Amino acid sequence: MNEEQGQQGTGTGGDFEEHLRELLTEDANAIRPAPVPYPAIRRRGTIERRRRVAAAGAALVTLAAMPVGAYALAGGEGGGNTVASTPPAGTAPRTPATPSAPPAGPARPATEDQLLDGITFGQAVDGLEKCLAYDRSHTRGPSGFRTDLGAAEEYRIILAMNSTGDSNAPGDGMHVVAVKERPKQTRLICNVKDGKAKGLNTSVGSDDVPGAGPVTADLSGGKLYRQSVLDRGNWKLPFRWGVIGTVEPSVARVTVSYGGATSRAALDHGWFVASGVLNRQVTVAPRIKGYDADNKLVYDSDEDENYEKRLP
Repeated sequence: MNEEQGQQGTGTGGDFEEHLRELLTEDANAIRPAPVPYPAIRRRGTIERRRRVAAAGAALVTLAAMPVGAYALAGGEGGGNTVASTPPAGTAPRTPATPSAPPAGPARPATEDQLLDGITFGQAVDGLEKCLAYDRSHTRGPSGFRTDLGAAEEYRIILAMNSTGDSNAPGDGMHVVAVKERPKQTRLICNVKDGKAKGLNTSVGSDDVPGAGPVTADLSGGKLYRQSVLDRGNWKLPFRWGVIGTVEPSVARVTVSYGGATSRAALDHGWFVASGVLNRQVTVAPRIKGYDADNKLVYDSDEDENYEKRLP
């Protein structure tokens, strides 16, 4: 290589380097990234934050709307969160059934033996209601006073039995006896014939008399165990009879003997109720005896000065 060629190579090389630097400078300007779009990024971040806030709010609303107790912590080892069963959406929550109130009406007798001759409790209730209606429609006395006997649901029916017509009150029917304790002790003997109330005897207040024993026969109870005095010695037989009265708590058993037969009375909330059927004429009233829990005789109507021992 001569000197001229070396100088040319050196010159050429210098030009090349200078040209390369120019090209690199141009390319650097050509590939310089565009300015970062900060306003667009800021808007996108704002929108994303709003979406996240809205989603979090919706989640809070969902949790607030869930019923209390929807989640329960399981007890015992290895327990975890369990979801309790919930009714489907739109289904009203079930409420526990409440027991229905008992129907209004008089109370039943203590034993079924107090409903005699095939008379049902419903028939006895119907008879009681008719007699109370009869009393309410009855004309007041000259003084304008008449005791209000109250409503049927205030009473307890203690006896229902067939009634036998006689010369004083012809026609067979049904006797219903009912009592109540408040506001005053009240007892009524009702007679129903052909579906209508035909007679009503009432007693308001206690029949107890000074010196009375632990057993007291009802003063008007003779209507249940005798026929009219007009028919004395000529009663219609067979004859269904009944005897009622009050007893003290110390009395555990009461018996009634009538026409040669003895019946054990039912004890019903301070009352005794006995019944039977006569097949022959009688002139002596029923004999009543009371016994305590030790079977000791504590009352005998034959020794009671206030008790009528013979029939009129």
